[in-house]
Amino acid sequence: MIIGGNEDKTGERVILKRVVELTQQSSRTPAIGVVTTASRQGESAYQRYHRIFADLGVDQVLDFTLESRKEAEASAMVERMVGTATLFFSGGDQLRITSVLGGTAFHQALLQEHKRGLNIAGTSAGASMMSDTMIVTGDAEEAPTKNTVHMAPGMGLWVGAVIDQHFSQRGRIGRLLSALAQNPGILGVGLDEDTAIEVRLDQGIVDVWGSRTVTLLDGRQVACTNASESSADRPLAITGVTLHVLPQGYGFDLNTRRPYQRQRED
Repeated sequence: MIIGGNEDKTGERVILKRVVELTQQSSRTPAIGVVTTASRQGESAYQRYHRIFADLGVDQVLDFTLESRKEAEASAMVERMVGTATLFFSGGDQLRITSVLGGTAFHQALLQEHKRGLNIAGTSAGASMMSDTMIVTGDAEEAPTKNTVHMAPGMGLWVGAVIDQHFSQRGRIGRLLSALAQNPGILGVGLDEDTAIEVRLDQGIVDVWGSRTVTLLDGRQVACTNASESSADRPLAITGVTLHVLPQGYGFDLNTRRPYQRQRED
């Protein structure tokens, strides 16, 4: 579950309830581990989500307040992860996630357990880190240039995608287009606040949850981009981008690259 940030925590809590449902449906131990590495207030972030998930019926909400690479190398943290149904990454700074966890024993175990059925959820920074290349910063108010977006290696859970969050609220389509112009083969994913996608890589499907929309920029049919010739501050050209805007009830087939309607909304 990849969440665009600012998910509803007090009302219907559609997205967080779905995280709990997936946890309870898992064949693994029905526990949620909260990873707060992105936040500089890790303990308070853990306590906040502990209250929410406990209120939604989760008996075990585990603390993964990892703040150093030494802690991420500890066997106890890896052992705590093994068998757990879901890991939930809180918001903050995605570069803290990769710089603290990247390449550690925890990261390697995360990739292995994900292949074995571990659900991984993340909000805001915890969404951006999911891909193999992630957006770190970028100017949302300028026309796309090479300087519009700055990228770095992500955690590698979803290869072939680049994810941006708080998307419509912060006008970030320009920086996602800039990322696409420099990497046309990827799928650009823009997540509005209180909106999430449930990605099932084994089935090749993406389903939308939440109150707003997901913007998908498909670069596979891009005919032209001047990213390699353009100077850093010159406007980028990109043609042939396919754009989809999808609310809850819709999904996207990663194999056919086509959207579908999951169910009818009343």
